[in-house]
Amino acid sequence: MKTNRAVRVPGGLSVRLDVRAFTVVVLLMLLALGASVLLIGTGDFPMSASDVLTTLVGQGDEGQEFIVTELRLPRVLVGLLVGASLGIGGALFQSISRNPLGSPDILGLGQGATAGALTVIVLFSGTANQVALGALAGGLITGTAIYVLAWKRGVHGYRLVLVGIGVSAVVTAVNGYLLTKSDIVDAARAVVWMTGSLDGRDWDQVWPLLALCAVLVPVVLANSRALRMTEMGDDISNALGVRVERLRLVLMLSAVLLTASATAAAGPVSFVALTAPQLARRLTRSPGPNLVASMCMGAALLVLADFVSQRAFGAEQLPVGVVTGVLGGVYLLWLLVTERRAGRI
Repeated sequence: MKTNRAVRVPGGLSVRLDVRAFTVVVLLMLLALGASVLLIGTGDFPMSASDVLTTLVGQGDEGQEFIVTELRLPRVLVGLLVGASLGIGGALFQSISRNPLGSPDILGLGQGATAGALTVIVLFSGTANQVALGALAGGLITGTAIYVLAWKRGVHGYRLVLVGIGVSAVVTAVNGYLLTKSDIVDAARAVVWMTGSLDGRDWDQVWPLLALCAVLVPVVLANSRALRMTEMGDDISNALGVRVERLRLVLMLSAVLLTASATAAAGPVSFVALTAPQLARRLTRSPGPNLVASMCMGAALLVLADFVSQRAFGAEQLPVGVVTGVLGGVYLLWLLVTERRAGRI
């Protein structure tokens, strides 16, 4: 059975379609949307899936409208956007570094965003919006530092990962120091934020993240073909007309902004950026960065993790970052064992 087909579009052009990858993307989108509907119906006032859908199209009663549109829908949308941002950001970093461990979790971008948020919380007792801006600034500063320190006639593979691990260790120490200098109230607030949670998220977190994704995701997808070409090596890519370092700079900046904004919206939700691209690649069995599949996988993973955190532990609801941390930690151990057996580490 053929997995690639040529599809003709208006204007006489033809586009190659990977049938398996397209099918995986559609199924992941349906999974994410289905889990979102179930999640909206979950809570102290449970709603059936049909009631949720009826309310979403504007045919629910006033009580249902308030519960769905004001309380639960913003949380679910933040979860979808954060998961999608982390998924595509992780795919970009893993493709640029050519390393399955080259994700924002390992490179220290999450820790950098955490440092920015902790600085605002501990030193300035900032508001929620100020904490989000601090996290965004911390992620950008950390990403810039990693890029500059990893630069040596370009940014390549293991150098990027090793520099990121070193920067992560330094920033983690800074975070620990900030926590020791804070009072008990700010420390408790900081620890809650550092766990990664979707609790209390509203439309104030949805719109900035949606706007950023609306700008950056098309930029990333427009450069996906050139990114795939760089996997053949810098010399061949340059010979084919790809401006490799400019491409890496644009895509790394996009990945840093997506990751930092996701962290600003929900805290440092761990391991989604690491696992989503790898799971997407295994499902599609397609070479290249699998950007769209990774984005859909990240959204599905985070919404499913949030559903598990609300339903699997009875009355006790865990922050979504705890669930993703446990699942991602198990996956990381499996990945390390697999890479070692293959002789790559």
